[in-house]
Amino acid sequence: MATHLVPSLDALAAERHIARVRSMQASSWLNEEVAQRMLSRLDWMTQQPKRWLHWEPTWGGLNAHRLLTDKLPTATTVTGGYSSPARQFAAKPTGPSWAFWRSAEPLWEPGAKPVDMVWANMSLHLQTDPMELFALWKQALQPQGYVMFSALGPDTLREVRQVYAVMGWADAMHDFTDMHDWGDMLVEAGFAEPVMDMETLTLTYPNAERLIKDLRDYGGNTSRARFGQLRGKAWRAALCRSLEAQLPRTADGQLQVTVELIYGHAVKPDVTVPASATTHVALSDMQAMLQQRKGAPPKSNK
Repeated sequence: MATHLVPSLDALAAERHIARVRSMQASSWLNEEVAQRMLSRLDWMTQQPKRWLHWEPTWGGLNAHRLLTDKLPTATTVTGGYSSPARQFAAKPTGPSWAFWRSAEPLWEPGAKPVDMVWANMSLHLQTDPMELFALWKQALQPQGYVMFSALGPDTLREVRQVYAVMGWADAMHDFTDMHDWGDMLVEAGFAEPVMDMETLTLTYPNAERLIKDLRDYGGNTSRARFGQLRGKAWRAALCRSLEAQLPRTADGQLQVTVELIYGHAVKPDVTVPASATTHVALSDMQAMLQQRKGAPPKSNK
Protein backbone atom coordinates (compact mmCIF):
# COMPACT_ATOMS: atom_id res chain seq x y z
CA MET A 1 0.00 0.00 0.00
CA ALA A 2 1.42 3.36 -1.05
CA THR A 3 1.87 6.21 1.38
CA HIS A 4 0.31 9.61 0.85
CA LEU A 5 2.41 11.83 3.06
CA VAL A 6 1.35 15.43 3.64
CA PRO A 7 4.67 17.17 2.94
CA SER A 8 3.63 20.56 4.32
CA LEU A 9 2.51 19.17 7.72
CA ASP A 10 4.92 19.21 10.65
CA ALA A 11 3.92 15.99 12.42
CA LEU A 12 5.74 16.91 15.63
CA ALA A 13 3.93 20.26 15.84
CA ALA A 14 0.58 18.53 15.31
CA GLU A 15 1.30 15.93 17.99
CA ARG A 16 2.43 18.62 20.44
CA HIS A 17 -0.79 20.52 19.95
CA ILE A 18 -2.97 17.46 20.44
CA ALA A 19 -0.96 16.57 23.54
CA ARG A 20 -1.57 20.09 24.86
CA VAL A 21 -5.31 19.67 24.34
CA ARG A 22 -5.21 16.32 26.13
CA SER A 23 -3.43 17.84 29.11
CA MET A 24 -5.92 20.72 29.27
CA GLN A 25 -8.82 18.24 29.00
CA ALA A 26 -10.72 20.78 26.90
CA SER A 27 -12.12 20.69 23.37
CA SER A 28 -12.41 23.65 21.01
CA TRP A 29 -15.88 24.99 20.34
CA LEU A 30 -15.38 24.43 16.58
CA ASN A 31 -14.61 20.74 17.05
CA GLU A 32 -17.66 20.39 19.29
CA GLU A 33 -19.80 22.12 16.65
CA VAL A 34 -18.53 19.84 13.88
CA ALA A 35 -19.16 16.79 16.07
CA GLN A 36 -22.77 17.89 16.50
CA ARG A 37 -23.11 18.02 12.72
CA MET A 38 -21.54 14.57 12.43
CA LEU A 39 -24.05 13.22 14.93
CA SER A 40 -26.92 13.98 12.55
CA ARG A 41 -25.15 11.89 9.90
CA LEU A 42 -25.06 8.90 12.23
CA ASP A 43 -28.81 8.61 11.68
CA TRP A 44 -28.07 7.76 8.04
CA MET A 45 -26.44 4.48 9.07
CA THR A 46 -28.92 1.60 8.94
CA GLN A 47 -27.04 -0.45 11.52
CA GLN A 48 -26.18 1.25 14.79
CA PRO A 49 -22.95 0.06 16.45
CA LYS A 50 -22.88 -2.26 19.43
CA ARG A 51 -19.24 -1.46 20.10
CA TRP A 52 -17.51 1.71 18.91
CA LEU A 53 -14.12 3.39 19.07
CA HIS A 54 -13.84 7.14 19.70
CA TRP A 55 -10.59 8.29 18.14
CA GLU A 56 -8.94 11.16 20.05
CA PRO A 57 -12.06 12.05 22.06
CA THR A 58 -10.52 15.00 23.91
CA TRP A 59 -9.54 16.60 20.62
CA GLY A 60 -12.74 15.57 18.84
CA GLY A 61 -15.10 16.84 21.52
CA LEU A 62 -15.78 15.86 25.12
CA ASN A 63 -19.36 17.07 25.02
CA ALA A 64 -19.80 15.20 21.75
CA HIS A 65 -18.57 12.04 23.48
CA ARG A 66 -21.27 12.47 26.09
CA LEU A 67 -23.90 12.96 23.39
CA LEU A 68 -22.70 9.89 21.52
CA THR A 69 -22.85 7.68 24.58
CA ASP A 70 -26.37 8.97 25.25
CA LYS A 71 -27.35 8.26 21.64
CA LEU A 72 -25.89 4.74 21.86
CA PRO A 73 -26.83 3.80 25.44
CA THR A 74 -26.37 0.05 25.04
CA ALA A 75 -23.17 0.22 22.99
CA THR A 76 -19.73 -0.43 24.45
CA THR A 77 -17.34 2.52 24.21
CA VAL A 78 -13.60 2.25 23.53
CA THR A 79 -11.15 5.14 23.18
CA GLY A 80 -7.87 5.46 21.30
CA GLY A 81 -5.49 7.96 19.80
CA TYR A 82 -2.57 8.85 17.56
CA SER A 83 0.40 7.74 19.60
CA SER A 84 0.69 5.30 22.46
CA PRO A 85 -2.95 4.85 23.49
CA ALA A 86 -1.96 4.43 27.11
CA ARG A 87 -0.71 8.03 27.14
CA GLN A 88 -3.97 9.54 26.07
CA PHE A 89 -5.99 9.27 29.26
CA ALA A 90 -3.24 8.39 31.70
CA ALA A 91 -4.43 11.15 34.01
CA LYS A 92 -8.20 11.40 34.26
CA PRO A 93 -9.79 14.40 35.99
CA THR A 94 -11.76 13.73 39.13
CA GLY A 95 -14.45 16.42 38.85
CA PRO A 96 -18.10 15.34 38.63
CA SER A 97 -18.42 16.48 35.00
CA TRP A 98 -15.90 13.78 34.07
CA ALA A 99 -17.73 10.85 35.62
CA PHE A 100 -18.68 9.47 32.21
CA TRP A 101 -15.00 8.85 31.38
CA ARG A 102 -14.57 6.51 34.29
CA SER A 103 -17.26 4.18 32.94
CA ALA A 104 -15.55 3.80 29.55
CA GLU A 105 -13.83 0.58 28.54
CA PRO A 106 -10.03 0.30 28.57
CA LEU A 107 -8.20 1.96 25.73
CA TRP A 108 -8.14 0.34 22.32
CA GLU A 109 -4.83 -1.06 21.13
CA PRO A 110 -3.92 -2.94 17.93
CA GLY A 111 -5.09 -6.52 18.23
CA ALA A 112 -7.95 -5.70 20.59
CA LYS A 113 -11.52 -6.88 20.02
CA PRO A 114 -12.83 -5.21 16.83
CA VAL A 115 -15.51 -2.55 16.83
CA ASP A 116 -18.53 -1.78 14.65
CA MET A 117 -17.73 1.92 14.24
CA VAL A 118 -14.69 4.19 14.40
CA TRP A 119 -15.65 7.80 15.14
CA ALA A 120 -12.92 10.35 14.35
CA ASN A 121 -13.84 14.02 14.49
CA MET A 122 -11.48 16.69 13.13
CA SER A 123 -8.30 14.64 13.47
CA LEU A 124 -7.53 13.27 10.02
CA HIS A 125 -6.06 16.52 8.67
CA LEU A 126 -3.43 16.43 11.43
CA GLN A 127 -2.07 13.04 10.37
CA THR A 128 1.18 13.10 8.37
CA ASP A 129 0.55 9.67 6.79
CA PRO A 130 -3.23 9.24 6.34
CA MET A 131 -2.84 5.79 4.80
CA GLU A 132 -1.18 4.58 7.97
CA LEU A 133 -4.12 5.88 9.98
CA PHE A 134 -6.66 4.33 7.59
CA ALA A 135 -4.88 0.99 8.02
CA LEU A 136 -5.16 1.32 11.79
CA TRP A 137 -8.86 2.15 11.61
CA LYS A 138 -9.44 -0.77 9.26
CA GLN A 139 -7.65 -3.06 11.70
CA ALA A 140 -9.91 -1.80 14.50
CA LEU A 141 -13.10 -2.58 12.56
CA GLN A 142 -14.81 -5.88 12.09
CA PRO A 143 -16.11 -6.75 8.59
CA GLN A 144 -19.04 -4.51 7.63
CA GLY A 145 -18.01 -2.06 10.33
CA TYR A 146 -17.63 1.55 9.27
CA VAL A 147 -15.59 4.66 9.96
CA MET A 148 -17.11 8.14 10.29
CA PHE A 149 -14.77 11.12 10.20
CA SER A 150 -14.51 14.84 9.59
CA ALA A 151 -11.58 17.04 8.61
CA LEU A 152 -10.72 20.56 7.49
CA GLY A 153 -10.77 21.13 3.73
CA PRO A 154 -8.41 23.16 1.50
CA ASP A 155 -10.54 26.34 1.52
CA THR A 156 -10.22 26.64 5.30
CA LEU A 157 -9.03 30.11 6.36
CA ARG A 158 -8.24 31.09 2.79
CA GLU A 159 -8.59 34.75 3.83
CA VAL A 160 -5.88 34.38 6.47
CA ARG A 161 -3.63 32.61 3.96
CA GLN A 162 -4.10 35.54 1.60
CA VAL A 163 -3.06 38.05 4.27
CA TYR A 164 0.12 36.08 4.93
CA ALA A 165 0.87 35.90 1.20
CA VAL A 166 0.36 39.65 0.72
CA MET A 167 2.64 40.42 3.66
CA GLY A 168 5.31 38.03 2.37
CA TRP A 169 5.18 35.92 5.52
CA ALA A 170 5.74 32.19 5.90
CA ASP A 171 2.71 29.90 5.57
CA ALA A 172 -0.14 30.42 8.00
CA MET A 173 -0.96 26.68 8.10
CA HIS A 174 -0.25 23.45 6.27
CA ASP A 175 -2.18 22.42 3.15
CA PHE A 176 -5.42 20.53 3.72
CA THR A 177 -6.49 17.59 1.56
CA ASP A 178 -9.40 17.73 -0.89
CA MET A 179 -12.40 15.50 -0.19
CA HIS A 180 -12.02 13.66 -3.52
CA ASP A 181 -8.47 12.70 -2.54
CA TRP A 182 -9.76 11.38 0.79
CA GLY A 183 -12.26 9.21 -1.08
CA ASP A 184 -9.55 7.83 -3.37
CA MET A 185 -7.30 7.06 -0.41
CA LEU A 186 -10.09 5.22 1.40
CA VAL A 187 -10.55 2.93 -1.60
CA GLU A 188 -6.81 2.39 -1.89
CA ALA A 189 -6.70 1.53 1.81
CA GLY A 190 -9.25 -1.24 1.25
CA PHE A 191 -12.46 0.46 2.37
CA ALA A 192 -15.66 0.15 0.36
CA GLU A 193 -18.57 2.47 -0.41
CA PRO A 194 -16.88 5.73 0.59
CA VAL A 195 -19.28 8.67 0.82
CA MET A 196 -17.84 12.18 1.01
CA ASP A 197 -19.62 15.43 1.80
CA MET A 198 -18.50 19.04 2.15
CA GLU A 199 -19.85 22.05 4.03
CA THR A 200 -18.65 25.64 4.25
CA LEU A 201 -18.96 27.73 7.40
CA THR A 202 -18.41 31.47 7.72
CA LEU A 203 -17.03 32.43 11.13
CA THR A 204 -17.17 36.01 12.38
CA TYR A 205 -15.01 37.74 14.98
CA PRO A 206 -15.19 41.14 16.70
CA ASN A 207 -11.43 41.62 16.43
CA ALA A 208 -8.19 39.97 15.34
CA GLU A 209 -7.14 39.02 18.88
CA ARG A 210 -10.18 36.81 19.26
CA LEU A 211 -9.51 35.21 15.88
CA ILE A 212 -5.87 34.49 16.75
CA LYS A 213 -6.92 32.81 20.00
CA ASP A 214 -9.32 30.54 18.14
CA LEU A 215 -6.71 29.73 15.50
CA ARG A 216 -4.46 28.42 18.24
CA ASP A 217 -7.31 26.32 19.64
CA TYR A 218 -8.04 24.89 16.18
CA GLY A 219 -4.52 23.50 15.91
CA GLY A 220 -2.18 26.46 15.56
CA ASN A 221 0.28 26.64 12.69
CA THR A 222 1.47 23.13 11.88
CA SER A 223 3.13 24.03 8.57
CA ARG A 224 6.74 23.01 8.01
CA ALA A 225 7.22 26.38 6.30
CA ARG A 226 6.07 28.45 9.27
CA PHE A 227 8.39 30.96 10.94
CA GLY A 228 11.28 29.12 12.53
CA GLN A 229 11.44 31.20 15.69
CA LEU A 230 8.99 32.39 18.28
CA ARG A 231 7.32 35.65 17.37
CA GLY A 232 7.36 38.54 19.85
CA LYS A 233 4.88 41.28 20.75
CA ALA A 234 5.86 43.40 17.75
CA TRP A 235 5.06 40.53 15.38
CA ARG A 236 1.71 39.87 17.06
CA ALA A 237 0.81 43.55 16.80
CA ALA A 238 1.72 43.56 13.09
CA LEU A 239 -0.35 40.40 12.57
CA CYS A 240 -3.37 41.97 14.26
CA ARG A 241 -3.06 45.16 12.21
CA SER A 242 -2.80 43.19 8.97
CA LEU A 243 -5.77 40.97 9.77
CA GLU A 244 -7.88 43.96 10.81
CA ALA A 245 -6.99 45.82 7.63
CA GLN A 246 -7.22 43.04 5.06
CA LEU A 247 -9.79 40.47 6.16
CA PRO A 248 -13.30 40.85 4.74
CA ARG A 249 -15.98 42.17 7.06
CA THR A 250 -19.68 41.64 7.52
CA ALA A 251 -22.20 44.47 7.22
CA ASP A 252 -21.89 45.16 10.95
CA GLY A 253 -18.08 45.28 10.85
CA GLN A 254 -17.22 41.76 12.06
CA LEU A 255 -14.15 40.06 10.63
CA GLN A 256 -15.07 36.94 8.69
CA VAL A 257 -13.18 33.82 7.64
CA THR A 258 -14.12 30.62 5.84
CA VAL A 259 -13.90 27.09 7.22
CA GLU A 260 -14.38 24.16 4.83
CA LEU A 261 -15.55 20.98 6.54
CA ILE A 262 -15.24 17.53 5.00
CA TYR A 263 -17.30 14.59 6.21
CA GLY A 264 -16.78 11.00 5.18
CA HIS A 265 -17.76 7.46 5.97
CA ALA A 266 -16.72 4.13 4.50
CA VAL A 267 -17.22 0.43 5.20
CA LYS A 268 -14.71 -2.31 5.85
CA PRO A 269 -15.75 -5.03 3.38
CA ASP A 270 -16.17 -8.69 4.25
CA VAL A 271 -12.94 -10.63 4.40
CA THR A 272 -12.11 -12.37 1.12
CA VAL A 273 -9.41 -14.91 0.36
CA PRO A 274 -6.59 -13.03 -1.40
CA ALA A 275 -5.23 -14.40 -4.65
CA SER A 276 -1.86 -16.10 -4.26
CA ALA A 277 1.10 -14.47 -5.95
CA THR A 278 2.31 -17.98 -7.00
CA THR A 279 0.28 -20.83 -8.50
CA HIS A 280 1.56 -24.42 -8.14
CA VAL A 281 0.62 -26.90 -10.87
CA ALA A 282 1.73 -30.55 -10.98
CA LEU A 283 3.96 -31.45 -13.95
CA SER A 284 1.53 -34.13 -15.13
CA ASP A 285 -1.34 -31.62 -15.08
CA MET A 286 0.75 -29.10 -17.02
CA GLN A 287 1.55 -31.75 -19.68
CA ALA A 288 -2.14 -32.61 -19.94
CA MET A 289 -3.10 -28.95 -20.42
CA LEU A 290 -0.46 -28.50 -23.14
CA GLN A 291 -1.60 -31.61 -24.99
CA GLN A 292 -5.23 -30.47 -24.87
CA ARG A 293 -4.24 -27.12 -26.36
CA LYS A 294 -2.53 -29.01 -29.25
CA GLY A 295 -5.63 -31.11 -29.82
CA ALA A 296 -4.01 -34.36 -28.68
CA PRO A 297 -5.78 -36.60 -26.15
CA PRO A 298 -4.20 -36.46 -22.69
CA LYS A 299 -1.92 -39.31 -21.75
CA SER A 300 -3.10 -41.70 -19.12
CA ASN A 301 -1.03 -42.02 -15.95
CA LYS A 302 -2.03 -45.69 -15.63
